[in-house]
Amino acid sequence: MAFGAKDKIDRELVKKYLKVKMDNPDTTKLVDAQKMLSAMDDYASMQKGFLDMNSKLKDICSNVTSKSAVYMKINFYAPRTRK
Repeated sequence: MAFGAKDKIDRELVKKYLKVKMDNPDTTKLVDAQKMLSAMDDYASMQKGFLDMNSKLKDICSNVTSKSAVYMKINFYAPRTRK
């Protein structure tokens, strides 16, 4: 799966930022890499838990809805009158 610029504005932005170098060694001292990775791992596992919980909740709700449904026979034709 590839990502790329979809229109002219995106292509121009990509060209512009390819030339910019982001080399700032002072910022690496501000954040500990292991703490950042740990925080990202915690966030990812929390999101995975939410997705799992959401799918289980959908299954439970659909089961409850299907089991509580009451079906009635509906006659779409008008009753015939006797002569």
